[in-house]
Amino acid sequence: MFGYMGKILRVDLTNGKITEEFPDEKTQKKYLGGAGLATNYLFNEVKKGIDPLGSENKLIFMTGPLTGTASPSTGRYSVVAKSPLTGGWGQANSAGFWGRDFKRSGFDGVIFEGISPKPVYLVTADGKAELRDAKDIWGKNTSETTRLLKEQLGEKFNVSGIGIAGENLVKYAAIMNDCDKQYYGRAAGLIQELQQR
Repeated sequence: MFGYMGKILRVDLTNGKITEEFPDEKTQKKYLGGAGLATNYLFNEVKKGIDPLGSENKLIFMTGPLTGTASPSTGRYSVVAKSPLTGGWGQANSAGFWGRDFKRSGFDGVIFEGISPKPVYLVTADGKAELRDAKDIWGKNTSETTRLLKEQLGEKFNVSGIGIAGENLVKYAAIMNDCDKQYYGRAAGLIQELQQR
């Protein structure tokens, strides 16, 4: 289907294994957009009653078919998971350039599952993906993490990260992107929780 890269990463953090999946066109049309496609994966794969901070939950980053195009406001990406704060469906989206840059690296989305025995981060570029040791950036805020990773990987890389609150399993922690010297940063916080209050 036009607008998709046609490839989603599945990252098994427990075993350090990365695989690629290729959603069919019918699924892409039925669950159009980043939030729709990610929610389809969540509802099909996450069992009722699981611990949102446990190994059975999924953290799903997904772009839509317009992400990275010339259409207005299309740098966005969605994040979907079972919410640690409410125990229900959690969805957020964020602006900036991370969604565009992630998609240009060759993928529509990534599904994180399991729990890594050590801190790691995912690098995507040119249609390839790799998990790397994150011990040197663990405990850093998102701006510092962005600076350190750009020093290692190059200025063309964009960073999305959890920061210290996420590392400490704060239930309302946000995922931050575009936290470099040019931008104040963008946040993906679970918006449905604000709507329910």
